[in-house]
Amino acid sequence: MGEQVTAWILDAYPGEAGMVLWLAGEQGQRFRLTHPISLRCYAGGPPQARRHVESVLQRCRAPVSLRATTRVDFFTGRERPVIEIATPPVHFPSIVRLVATIPGVELFNVDIPLEQLYFYETGLFPLARCAVEQVGAIVQAITPEDSPWDLHYHLPPLAAIHLRLEGDPIIAHHGRRSFLEATVEGQTVVLDGEGPEDLLQGLRSLFSRYDPDVVLTEWGDSFLIPRLERLSHLTGIPLPFNRERATLTRRGHSYFTYGRWIYRAGAQIFRGRWHVDVANSFLMGESGLEGLIEVARLAKIPVQRLARTTTGTAITSMQLEMAVRQGILIPWRKRQAEEFKSALDLLRTDKGGLVYLPPVGVYEDVFELDFASMYPMIMAQFNISPETVGCACCPEHRVPEIGYPVCQRRRGLIPQVVAPLIDKRLAYKRLKRESPREERAVYDRRQNALKWCLVTCFGYLGYRNARFGRIEAHEAVTAYSRELLLRAKERAEERGFRLLHAIVDSLWIHRPGTRPEEVEALAQEITAATGIPILLEGRYRWIAFIPSKVHRRLGVPNRFVGVFEDGTVKVRGIELRRSDLPPIVREAQQRMVEVLASAGTLRELHERLPQAVAVVETFLARLRDGDVALRDLVIQQVLSKPPDSYTHATLLAIAARQLARRGVRLHPGEAVQYVITDFRSRIPEERAKPWALLQEGWSYDVQKYSELVLEAAKTLLSPFGALAGLPYPEP
Repeated sequence: MGEQVTAWILDAYPGEAGMVLWLAGEQGQRFRLTHPISLRCYAGGPPQARRHVESVLQRCRAPVSLRATTRVDFFTGRERPVIEIATPPVHFPSIVRLVATIPGVELFNVDIPLEQLYFYETGLFPLARCAVEQVGAIVQAITPEDSPWDLHYHLPPLAAIHLRLEGDPIIAHHGRRSFLEATVEGQTVVLDGEGPEDLLQGLRSLFSRYDPDVVLTEWGDSFLIPRLERLSHLTGIPLPFNRERATLTRRGHSYFTYGRWIYRAGAQIFRGRWHVDVANSFLMGESGLEGLIEVARLAKIPVQRLARTTTGTAITSMQLEMAVRQGILIPWRKRQAEEFKSALDLLRTDKGGLVYLPPVGVYEDVFELDFASMYPMIMAQFNISPETVGCACCPEHRVPEIGYPVCQRRRGLIPQVVAPLIDKRLAYKRLKRESPREERAVYDRRQNALKWCLVTCFGYLGYRNARFGRIEAHEAVTAYSRELLLRAKERAEERGFRLLHAIVDSLWIHRPGTRPEEVEALAQEITAATGIPILLEGRYRWIAFIPSKVHRRLGVPNRFVGVFEDGTVKVRGIELRRSDLPPIVREAQQRMVEVLASAGTLRELHERLPQAVAVVETFLARLRDGDVALRDLVIQQVLSKPPDSYTHATLLAIAARQLARRGVRLHPGEAVQYVITDFRSRIPEERAKPWALLQEGWSYDVQKYSELVLEAAKTLLSPFGALAGLPYPEP
């Protein structure tokens, strides 16, 4: 009988003798165990090919267990014969490569990260609280005592250290040099000294004293950790980043998605503790460490690897785990092509969500109604999944407008994944409303993380490279969404409301003198008619729909400024929401919005227009007087190609080429920060300078920044007809 302990899983990765587990004990101890285990994959194909697999693997030296069995084909739902191959994690990649050389063999469940496959097959997950039986450093048995679906779960106290460069948050590897700051338990120290030895010894002292479980960095992947590793190599002073001597470095990469380039810096992965680069983590930025842990538990992806992936990877992992649990075969390479469609078929099916353009102007008595998680709800309620759409067994159940049949006999994989996610997010939102103030932020971060997973789920449904993606399922969801929005519109108009605007899952309706309880009654009627909950987002004191910049009489989808009855401001599609404009422009528009938001009626709103114009004049005066901090002038834009591939001398290209000449390696999808210095100069290099390279005596283009502020002001005031009162910069 071994020793019994209760502990949480901090980290898991393949080792020489099995899966390595780093655990956090109840008494604060941290310890390393090895779990001897074999992971499974499957080989299919004709009988002769399967016999060949058995013959080859029986002769190989690696420890392999073979078993003839059956597993379920994803699309047909029928069982098919396969060979189950079980081997320790250290041998798994080589066994897969060996079997892949055998002609006629189909491989399944082979390209899943091994730590995820381990979690799928054992029922364990990151931060699971487990009962562990061990003999020495070997796991004899390990069983989770909680579930990733628990709303209330206990976590071990996690010590954290935050490393960043001192000063403003300039992209570190673009040439900035500064002292290293370390923050632990609310105290910040600057690690300086006469040489790199002092820096490294100071860092070692902090790690020895606090032994952090979490190392948070800013630009750690792209700059801080590689730089510190180089200093360690030069000085011979070892760094304490790993509890086990190893750092796993993964190369950075660029990829194109949803119309834009994304760059992920190379990952610096620690062993035994986490490294999370907050500048290289979408989930961390959107939902904090609480949201990151929530998704890691559900997706069964180690925390520090999840921090560097997309929510699409998380939702895919949930789908993979469901498939493994149900014995569904996961093909090595997706081979299903999109079915042929004529041009007429494409016009009928590939329409996306429904949009009603808003009329330009300012309105009172406007109510916003939003369908709750509409697309995921459609998938769950109408059983939309790649294997259920287009079935031959249920011709009487068809998608509105496009006519695809949808299976009613077999519950789809995607609905099985999204339905509990929807329920858990709604439960967190309820807990947020009902809990004491100090607990609300945690529930809000968790529900926000789940929101992003649900949003991504729809996108991956039509993504050609997604494991369980199929464009026909994607089209079915949007067809249902159009039908449901039309039903909601009809119910609203039957009650005398005017539809001002609608986009995919939201409606803005108007009727003078309407009471909120009347709209609540309408929402209940729409919910009954559609089967999808629709909620009253709120009543606007006023809302301004902003015109197109090209066609001034036409409204633009999802471009408005509105103030709810409780004073909450909601803005969409204006400069305030753009990340590629300097902070001074966003601040000027924000101040104008605050002035206008204090108005309770349209009459009061028009009375405040001169005050909003006065805000613009104040910011223009600040620009003329030089009363602006450098960081408020910085523009951050994203490269769509390597710097030397730009054919036009745009400000972004000019700044990027200056960085490249200084030896900075830039990739598509990477951000560049610059200041406009002389926009109209005939010499391109004088038009803009990278923030990291600005030196003493720098200057900025007052006229160009003034034009940007004025353009933001015109956007905001355009529905009011107040443009004539705006000042203009001198030529």
